[in-house]
Amino acid sequence: MVYIELPSKKERKTSFYLAMEEYVAREVEVRDAFFIWQVAPSVIFGRNQSIENEVNTEYCRDNGVQMFRRKSGGGCIYADKDNMMLSFVTSSNHVGLTYNRYIMMVVGALHGIGIPVTADRRNDILIDGCKVSGSAFYHIQGRSVVHGTLLYDTDMRNMTESITPKGKKPESKGVKSTRSRITLLKHHTTMSIEEVRKSIIESICDSTKTLTADDVKKIEEIEKEYLGDGFIYGKNPEYRIKLEHKIGDKGKIEARMTVKNDIIKDIDLKSDFFVSDCTDAIRNSLRGIPLNRERITDALADNGGEINVNTYKEYIADAIMSIKC
Repeated sequence: MVYIELPSKKERKTSFYLAMEEYVAREVEVRDAFFIWQVAPSVIFGRNQSIENEVNTEYCRDNGVQMFRRKSGGGCIYADKDNMMLSFVTSSNHVGLTYNRYIMMVVGALHGIGIPVTADRRNDILIDGCKVSGSAFYHIQGRSVVHGTLLYDTDMRNMTESITPKGKKPESKGVKSTRSRITLLKHHTTMSIEEVRKSIIESICDSTKTLTADDVKKIEEIEKEYLGDGFIYGKNPEYRIKLEHKIGDKGKIEARMTVKNDIIKDIDLKSDFFVSDCTDAIRNSLRGIPLNRERITDALADNGGEINVNTYKEYIADAIMSIKC
């Protein structure tokens, strides 16, 4: 097994490492390759998932959690600098055998440092029945890629908030993540994360290949696809929302919205405290605006010709954002 390392320790996004898996599979002439990576807080969801069903996008944007789609299936995961992401690229095309080999390599490496892990039929790695690692699989041009998490430690609030969408589930197709009970490696070893990482590499790999600066440039070209909104959001279907929001003793606002990728595509508002018909002004102001309270109030404030819109913009924003509550 060849360990693939980069020529520098520059901090990279999740998108870079997903692109690196592709590059290694297509261009690096080794039968079996492995590498470990760590990233700033990120959520990574599967190719068949709807971001609205899996990710609290508002929380992620407000708290600096980056959002990425991968090309493998499976559920939505959270990653940060306190856990490790593992990538295995092999020439085998057999799904079951590839998965089994990857799992057994990781289980063996952890057994080697005294951590009593087991594997289940879902290809998860457990300690005392609690999940410490999950994985996903996909093919690239005759090669197979398995990538997985390994929870040494993590920001539990970020994890919980970022992959638990608020509000009602939209009526939309998509695979929903199964959220399991988890445990952390730090509770089962006295070794640091760097010591665990070093031990895993030494257990699994017997040689190292360092990529060149030219390799990195080619990976960055592949990465552009992962960074595009069309890839991240493109497979998410539109969904329609109908909601009512009470404004104290003033009355209520009824909203009907069509949303895609957390962007308002169309909206119709009705309320018994509007003194004139301002629905067209609201619709024109909010089409194309993200589901973000500040962006909504700013867009409504720009519509100075409609007194209702300006007077009640805070109430309108509250009504629209109640979908996130």
